[in-house]
Amino acid sequence: MKAIICEEVERFTIVDLPDLQSKPAEAIVRIRRIGICGTDYHAFKGNQPFFSYPRVLGHELAGIIEQIGENDAGLREGDQVSIMPYLHCGICIACRNGKTNCCTDMKVLGVHVDGGMCEKISIPVSHLLKTDGLTLDQTAVLEPLAIGAHAVRRSGLCSEEFVLVIGGGPIGLGVMIFAQVAGARVIAMDINDERLAFARAWAGVSHTVNALENPLEQLRDITGGELPTVVLDATGNVRSMTDAFGFTSHGGTLVYVGLVKSDIAFHDPEFHKRELTLMGSRNATKEDFLHVLETVRSGKIDVERYITHRSSFQEMPDHFESWLKPESRVIKAMIEL
Repeated sequence: MKAIICEEVERFTIVDLPDLQSKPAEAIVRIRRIGICGTDYHAFKGNQPFFSYPRVLGHELAGIIEQIGENDAGLREGDQVSIMPYLHCGICIACRNGKTNCCTDMKVLGVHVDGGMCEKISIPVSHLLKTDGLTLDQTAVLEPLAIGAHAVRRSGLCSEEFVLVIGGGPIGLGVMIFAQVAGARVIAMDINDERLAFARAWAGVSHTVNALENPLEQLRDITGGELPTVVLDATGNVRSMTDAFGFTSHGGTLVYVGLVKSDIAFHDPEFHKRELTLMGSRNATKEDFLHVLETVRSGKIDVERYITHRSSFQEMPDHFESWLKPESRVIKAMIEL
């Protein structure tokens, strides 16, 4: 079985691994699609928290079940599945309260444990989601879209609210589209006008703001001087995440969707004056995956335009570094097996 291993910072190697042996309560899945995520880019460049080398990356996965035993989920060999890559313990305080996405002993595929950048993977049956009626591409992007769906659900936003989403990358776009689905009036902010144009065309956002062109004034104009009541930052950028405090209305909510390997500071009197609510949003739950699956199945999300670059499994190490360059204009890169 072949796998691509990130041996160290900026070095991939294709290796042969022993064939998988079936385990109780697990299924062996042949991987057919692997989406490339910001986490993979950060790991490659040495900027990913909670990470160690060597590691098989990959957690945006679509595949076909090759081996599976009797199970309560009704899954069978030959079923097309999405893999929920957050391996939770099931017994900690977060898991007991239904917050499996932030388990105290979380193991995310491709981060804490080896992931799916390989020909086959053994995965608990509980972490498989049958995706009949979806394409392999649609199946593979359920995970990044679920990150956005979870952040929107966590924010508690309401229909007709002005909601600012900062960051026009694949996660930010997912946040935008699920804020739209929830009925919000969505404002997209980025420093790249092409990304903003894509957000308007693909996610259907109502307004766009270039963060380099007096964004506070633009936001006040759009919201009648009151600023957005919900701000979701999906940049993973310290300055953006710090500036986001100033873009949130009095009584508003700021949600950090992106992760940065740094400290973030804010001015406490301003924070208290506005009585802001500050939230982190991590991973997603099965509830979020099911919401995304039904939304994709309904035809509300154009996955084909979301995927902008493709590579074969064997050629991926030759393409990966180029996808990091802004001029490549990558939204979502996909590996095909």
